[in-house]
Amino acid sequence: MSFKIDRQSVGELNLMGKFRQGSVYFLFNKVKTRIGEKLMDEMFSHPLNDAAAINKRVAIFEFFEEKGVTFPFEADQVALMREYIDTTAGKSQWAITADLQLQKLLAGLTKDGRFKNTLVQLQATIVTLKKCFGLLELLKRENSPLQDRVEALLAIMHQKDIRKILDSDIYKSMSTATVAEYDFLLRNRHNEAMRDVLQFIAETDVYIAVSNVSRERRFCYATAVPKEENLFHARSLRHPCISKAVGNDLQMMEGSNVLFLTGANMAGKSTWMKSIGIGMYMAHIGFPVAANEMVFSVREGIFSSINVADNIAMGYSHFYAEVVRVKDAAVAAATGEHLLLMFDELFKGTNVKDAFDGTLAVTEGFSEYNNCLFIVSTHIIEVGEALKDLPNVQFRFMPTILEGNVPRYTYTLQEGITEDRQGMMIIENEGIIGLINKM
Repeated sequence: MSFKIDRQSVGELNLMGKFRQGSVYFLFNKVKTRIGEKLMDEMFSHPLNDAAAINKRVAIFEFFEEKGVTFPFEADQVALMREYIDTTAGKSQWAITADLQLQKLLAGLTKDGRFKNTLVQLQATIVTLKKCFGLLELLKRENSPLQDRVEALLAIMHQKDIRKILDSDIYKSMSTATVAEYDFLLRNRHNEAMRDVLQFIAETDVYIAVSNVSRERRFCYATAVPKEENLFHARSLRHPCISKAVGNDLQMMEGSNVLFLTGANMAGKSTWMKSIGIGMYMAHIGFPVAANEMVFSVREGIFSSINVADNIAMGYSHFYAEVVRVKDAAVAAATGEHLLLMFDELFKGTNVKDAFDGTLAVTEGFSEYNNCLFIVSTHIIEVGEALKDLPNVQFRFMPTILEGNVPRYTYTLQEGITEDRQGMMIIENEGIIGLINKM
């Protein structure tokens, strides 16, 4: 069963967007090759939902980060090799020789560039194979977590046919017969093996790029445990895309799986919830997370409601859009799946009385799903008082410190329910009432 996350949750967490500064994808997209970027897309779009598979991928990233392995390939040469290997014709060596002789003849008579192009692609392929062989030898010596894969690829490299190509000197003139022989071996006889080499190059591109980001930003790698444990422990978890972001600790588990979060506007509630969602998502693809430590039980999906907007096309008001979102979450939770559910400022599109009643009822309802982790934030602090008898609800708040009449936000999570009510003070500080009275 695949990991479930809908388009709204992806957008609210700003996960995707390879060219959009501020997205999580943009942060990690430091790959050098097109094939590496394609693999990055696949990893980002398909989170894992098996603890062993996640931890195995994590071990690979950790290895590359610890060893500081550099990417030895040139992007343009890899692109030429890919183009060369992808254009296999399935011809015999004799037919290839005849074609190349004709192309070489035409190159001398006209401006036909096919023979030269084949030669350039072949040379780039040989150079790339030589570099790959060197990287494989390095990984073998370092006893990497990819040992089985390394051994299989080295077995390909040590085949007599491939060894002959690796030992050739690309800077010496090659006869048409030699070009034809190499062309037949690489694009026909060993075509599948060459595709496997390209896949390995794409993998190392991602491993090295991501591990470099982790090292530079001092991220950590999360440890996955089976979903039945239903826990989420993080130390100094923070938003990965915010410079000098403040980290906070989080501890959720069986019997304490509901987090009730309060705090004033701008205190950091929404950003903290996004940090949690991003951390959980990145952990499921085996990527580093912005934390000092993290252990989590595997989820089967993430469902967030942070920036719900009205839907003019559907005729939904803001409030009704919120209601529909909560209904969708309830349907997802009722399946019995192990989910992370996050709601920021429930029912802010209606009056205070209905918002109070709705927030209380929804929080009480979701608290009964012990297999899920549930986080809800609100301005209506009175809801917290009504929830204090529930044993599995923990209360945290983002404080506001007043310096005179100016609020300052620490973004540091504290235990309890806030008493901060600075909305009117901020309005007065901005001089809004004075401007209105002058009109």
